[in-house]
Amino acid sequence: MASDNNVNVSENVEKKKHKIGENIMGTMSMNKLVLSMAVPMMISNLVQALYNVVDSMYVSRITTNEKVYDATGKFVSAGTDAISALGLAFPIQILIIAFAIGTSIGVNAVLSKALGAKNRKLVNAAATNGIFLMVVSYVISLIIGVFFAEMVIAGQGATGRKLEYGVTYLRIVCCMSLALYMEIIFERLLQSTGRSKYSMISQVAGAIINVIMDPILIFGLLGAPKLGVAGAAYATVFGQIVATCIGLYLNVKKNPDLHISFKGFKPDLKVIGMIYTVGFPAIIMQAVGSVMNFGMNKIILSLDDNAVAVFTAYYKIQSFFFMPIFGLSSSMVPIVAFNYGAKKKKRMMKGYKISLLYAFIIISVGLLAFEIIPDKLLMIFNTGDDNLIRMGVPAFRMIGVHFLIAWFCIITGSLFQALGNGVYSMINSLMRQLVVLLPAAYILGKIGGIDMLWWCFPIAEIASGLCTGFFYFRIKKKIIDKIPNGDEKDNKPEMA
Repeated sequence: MASDNNVNVSENVEKKKHKIGENIMGTMSMNKLVLSMAVPMMISNLVQALYNVVDSMYVSRITTNEKVYDATGKFVSAGTDAISALGLAFPIQILIIAFAIGTSIGVNAVLSKALGAKNRKLVNAAATNGIFLMVVSYVISLIIGVFFAEMVIAGQGATGRKLEYGVTYLRIVCCMSLALYMEIIFERLLQSTGRSKYSMISQVAGAIINVIMDPILIFGLLGAPKLGVAGAAYATVFGQIVATCIGLYLNVKKNPDLHISFKGFKPDLKVIGMIYTVGFPAIIMQAVGSVMNFGMNKIILSLDDNAVAVFTAYYKIQSFFFMPIFGLSSSMVPIVAFNYGAKKKKRMMKGYKISLLYAFIIISVGLLAFEIIPDKLLMIFNTGDDNLIRMGVPAFRMIGVHFLIAWFCIITGSLFQALGNGVYSMINSLMRQLVVLLPAAYILGKIGGIDMLWWCFPIAEIASGLCTGFFYFRIKKKIIDKIPNGDEKDNKPEMA
């Protein structure tokens, strides 16, 4: 009888775990929870970084019979211009991703908090309204791609081959960006309910398709047309379509915490308001990166026509180290939001501190790579001329210094978002990328040319670190210290 009773108790515990709000985010030991949720996202983000680099790696090998020389008479390969073109399209890509990720962060925060509070109606409303907002965002991207692509590229100072390649690439990724919006929202819905391993499956599958299709479409292999830069754009879109289909399937079939249905759907302004209370500051924070890239491209092109390729190469390679940290910080948001909703301050803060530790370890590897082997990193892009290596090595070493502070700013910014104060992250981002970075780049460029300009990154990160620290102590006093420690009232121990 005792054995039967134990079995019944065990079964009841397992059933409770799967009730809404009683999932792993409120029960599992925090280190194991952070790793279980973050590692799949970190891996999938790392794969994303890989195929972003692969795009640039392949386009750097584009060749043409046309001979182009810069103002000093040095040969400029088609590959160098192709890398520059991807960098010139990047501000709008960042803008698209800003709307997708920012809205998803808002959905994550609302949905995860609703899970913690056991509000199933709000959970489903957050999901359906989030998907609706992605479609609205796509319409904006479509308009940009159709009517403003050439204006954006030319507005940064691009001419000739850079302009041609940039417009081609940007128009394709904008007009076919619906798949990107859907891919991101479906992945984040899985993540916000504690199913990061499924989101990893969709993202990795999409990345693999992209990597496979890149050489086929860029160079015209296996009977495919030789599309050059356009092939890189189409390969990216194909990967996103595959990831979207897998993400939709996994949410419908493998996510019991959600019931996605648009039967009789009407936009819920109250829910949308809740999403954008957190999501809009995140959109602004991400979109600031678009303005920053646009401004940096314009400043750099005014100093050295070939240095845009260095700036683009930096952004591609640094993603190997920052994308895993972004995955870690994104995974932290639902953990913190859930335990905030459940009034478990101790668990909430433990998740934040563990995330800080892992971020520091990752960024340390990046710092060493940028300082010790920048030439090896740059050799990934074999453009056929030596401009990239010559300018890139000192640039990488200067830029890499800001890694020392960036990890703290990223993780703490996600803490602000999870607690419903994304505006702090927005202000911090404005301080770093507009108020400090661009003026510093302009002044340093005027004083010492392109060689001194790169110090603007460490200068801006110092300002960001000071701002982040100030807001952390402010939010600690106003919110964190006032949260009832529900951990002490919870008689159930954490799962081992």
